[in-house]
Amino acid sequence: MEYIIIIISAIFVNNIVLAQFLGICPFLGVSTRVSTSLGMGAAVTFVMAITSVVAYLLQYYVLVPLGIEYMQTIVFILVIAALVQMVEIILKKVSPALYQALGIFLPLITTNCAVLGIAILLVQKEFNLGESVVYSVATAIGFSLALVLFAGIRERLELEDLPKAMRGIPIALITAGILAMAFMGFSGLV
Repeated sequence: MEYIIIIISAIFVNNIVLAQFLGICPFLGVSTRVSTSLGMGAAVTFVMAITSVVAYLLQYYVLVPLGIEYMQTIVFILVIAALVQMVEIILKKVSPALYQALGIFLPLITTNCAVLGIAILLVQKEFNLGESVVYSVATAIGFSLALVLFAGIRERLELEDLPKAMRGIPIALITAGILAMAFMGFSGLV
């Protein structure tokens, strides 16, 4: 039952983008097409899942025993950077079209505060390894859900006759705000 609560909470109630406001850069930058958003969501899910395992192991089997917990952020950034490089190499070989579509946003996963935030939150919440993996994957699914929903809305808005001043970023920001308010309803704050 605890895992189900973690999953529902991470995807809907505490959505990393729409409730915690982490990962806004790729949310606004990649979410112009649904296909690109799905690819970015898959890449972030992979990186977050592997990061959670590696971060847990490093935290509890290296940093804590050596008494160097203060190095946590630097170590986690290095882990994330290495994993993103691995994803980039794999995507370049397996799916060159997706690699091209993601462009500059793929290396930006390294500096995506959502990925680093999850690694740090896992330690703060004192999750065990299983809970860490479930939480990070559910959070990545929530991130992907937000990306895909927003991309679908943006694709639809491109077909609408909007005032010139509202086209592009202005309507995207208004839409993101409304989407965030809708997700706040899951937490009972409305």
